[in-house]
Order: sequence, then C-alpha cells, then structure tokens
Amino acid sequence: MRTDLFDFALPEDRIALHPAAPRDSARLLVVPPADAPFEDRGVRDLPALLREGDALVFNDTRVIPAAISGVRLRGELSANVALMLIERLAPDRWRALARPAKRLQEGDRLHFGHGGETCMAGALDGTLIKRGEAGEVEVAFDLAGPDLDAAIAAVGEMPLPPYIAGKRDVEAADRTDYQTVYAVNDGAVAAPTAGLHFTPELFAALDARGISRHFVTLHVGAGTFLPVKAEDTSEHKMHAEWGEVNAATVGALNGVRARGGRIVAVGTTSLRLLESAARAGELQPFSGTTDIFITPGYRFRAVDVLMTNFHLPRSTLFMLVSAFAGLERMRAAYAHAIAAGYRFYSYGDASLLFRHDGQHEAPSASNA
Repeated sequence: MRTDLFDFALPEDRIALHPAAPRDSARLLVVPPADAPFEDRGVRDLPALLREGDALVFNDTRVIPAAISGVRLRGELSANVALMLIERLAPDRWRALARPAKRLQEGDRLHFGHGGETCMAGALDGTLIKRGEAGEVEVAFDLAGPDLDAAIAAVGEMPLPPYIAGKRDVEAADRTDYQTVYAVNDGAVAAPTAGLHFTPELFAALDARGISRHFVTLHVGAGTFLPVKAEDTSEHKMHAEWGEVNAATVGALNGVRARGGRIVAVGTTSLRLLESAARAGELQPFSGTTDIFITPGYRFRAVDVLMTNFHLPRSTLFMLVSAFAGLERMRAAYAHAIAAGYRFYSYGDASLLFRHDGQHEAPSASNA
C-alpha cells in the first residue's frame, strides 16, 4: 500500500510533553467497529467498557536509562558525544545511535558521565569498534554484565522519544513517568506507552469486574519511532525486537478464549508479540526476535481488542491500528481526536479499538 495513505496533519500543540496526573486520569477514545459512533471516555472507564471474563495482556518490559552523554577522546582532542543504546550485542557491547555520528571513527575512546567530566568516580568508558549507516555504531565498554548495567543506570537518562526530547530537557520525574508500574524485565529503550495509564486503583477495579491480567515481554527498540520512508509499505524493512510468551500465559489465554472471553492487548507491543506467537494459527509459546509488520489486509489470530495511544503519521504503528480497526475508520478517529483536543503520542491519551472484522461486538449500555 502507498505510505501516503497513512499520513495526516497533527497540530504541534496536540503532542503531549508530560503525562496526565494521575496516570489513569487520561482520556480514552472508544472506537467501536462498523459505523457506531465514537465515545469520549476516560481510562478509568475501562472496567465498564470490557466484560467479565475478558483478559488484558500487558508488556512487562522495563525501560533502561539508555540515553548517555559524554566525550569522545582521540589523542589530545575531545568532543561532546551522545549515544542512544538500542540493542545489546554481548555482555560488554551495545549497538547505539550516535550524535554527531559523522565525526566518530573506529578506535575512538568514549567517556560517559555526569556533566561530561573526563575523570570521575562511577563514570563509564568504552571504545567505538564499528561505524555503520544512519548514525549507528557499536561500542565495546570496559565493563560487562551486571557491572555495565549498573554503570548505565548511574550515568544514563530515560530515552524520551525525539518528539518530546526535542522540545524539553529530560526531567527527574521521567524516571518514573516513562515506566509502567508493573515493569520488571530490563531491556527496552522505549516504553510500552499504553501501559503508562495503569495504576493500582485501576487494577483493583478491573479485578472487581472479573477481568484477568497476563504478562508478556517485548523489549521495545528505538525503531518504534522511525517513520516509514519507503513509498510503498512492501518496501519497508521492519526492525526486530526480542520477546517472550511463556507456556503458562498461552494456556491461560487459550482458556479465556475457550470460555468466550476476549483477548485485550494493552499496547501495540503486546499485540505484535501475541500475533507473532500465533502465526501458526493458534497461540503457542514463543521466545525469540520478531519483525512482524502488520498492515491492512493482515488477518488477526490472537487479539480481539486493542488499547493503545495515538501514533505518528506514516508510522508502522498507525499502519497497525489501521489494519486492526480499518484505515478509513482510524483516519476518522484521529480527526475526531484532534478536533476534540486529545493529547497525542507517548505521554498522551489512549484509544480503545475493537477489531473491525465483525467477529466480536463492541460494548454497549446493555452488555457493558
């Protein structure tokens, strides 16, 4: 499909630079299938919008402070450098996006620490061992394993998306704000942002409603922010991410389906992983990398309802929601959201999408 079909104009003031407080006070746009009207609700309404016996699936990845800054050392010369860690290659090695990349050379020594100081306790050093295209580099650090993890946590900042980081500095609150309350497995360099809306109080309300919750792990990569530059979606190469759906979760979700419940993915990352685990036709245990690219025409096998934030134009994520709820339906939903003042992107509001193929009905006053 032509990439420009997924374009839309978004006013700058619709991009949220800070999250709603408290988290579950964000707005929620309900998008039923077919021609049913959109509903302007709130995230706290979620228990009433789902049914007893439904199952929520969350991505429990934990964002690491993957944005590190410091200096490049080459002989007696030094210059500022910043890295966004995007993929761990070995206990001591990371693939990263560098800025400025053109001035880096293989063999450069890199020193990271607070304030760009070149000599301080707790700082982190490494060597640039490979320079690739589009600003990608490979760095071998002087530390490895848990020691490297601790050093990154000490010198790093939360890797806010470029549409936020380009408008304000990283703040101390982002360490908490840009992390779900249920995050446990370190490895993501971007948050599964639909999950940012959940609170212990909302979980309690969902429990009281009889809606179960289950967890999978997909370590979200920086590629989630990249626009599709190809003119046709068939020419786009999707980034790969590591994920896991264990046997216990598969058994529980298959049991939900057998009893007539719906699988509700919280976030596109949960959906992509579940669909990867169901490529053979039914949900099965999965562990490994996935580069699944979902565009209109895809037949969904695992997910019935999707809760997700509002995404960038021409992004793989807007293509995914268009596949799930219908392209024209989503274009209309986004136009409604823009006109109604919804907040967009990672720190923005959410939407609740019901699959458009007619297999599962949306809630109404009689069945909510």
